[in-house]
Amino acid sequence: MDTEIREYQDSWEGEIKGKLESQFPGKLTVTGTETRRVYVKADKAIIHDLCKFLHDELRFEHCASIAGVDMKDYMQVVYHIDNYTTYKGEVVEITTDLPNDDLHVHTVSDIWGGANWHERETWELFGIVFDEHSRLERLLTPDTYEFFPFRKSYKLRGWE
Repeated sequence: MDTEIREYQDSWEGEIKGKLESQFPGKLTVTGTETRRVYVKADKAIIHDLCKFLHDELRFEHCASIAGVDMKDYMQVVYHIDNYTTYKGEVVEITTDLPNDDLHVHTVSDIWGGANWHERETWELFGIVFDEHSRLERLLTPDTYEFFPFRKSYKLRGWE
């Protein structure tokens, strides 16, 4: 693959979409594209392999964010992965659904070191466990908290 920095081209979204669908047939769905954005829905079982492919093969250098979303009936993890060189300015947004009775997904902090903090915050606030994370512990709340404050089931004191 060409490693020089290039200017934006309209065909990149289609190129990325094609490479993802070809590498993971039937295991992900590209739900849409727009200028500099590719939206992917993936099964949690392939998250690590998908991110490894984005990093190693498509050269997406930066995990900009990982966030949890409480959809009430299930949780969702949303990843924003950036590329600054081969697909200058492209972002792949990956979503994966987790059933409330199995809030586990594999860590990607071994691929992008900065994902460490995003995963820790997501675990702390939503209770989503990133398997094989090297240091899944609280950043913002006291160690005594036995709840996850961003879950919809969490009731604020005085609001019950």
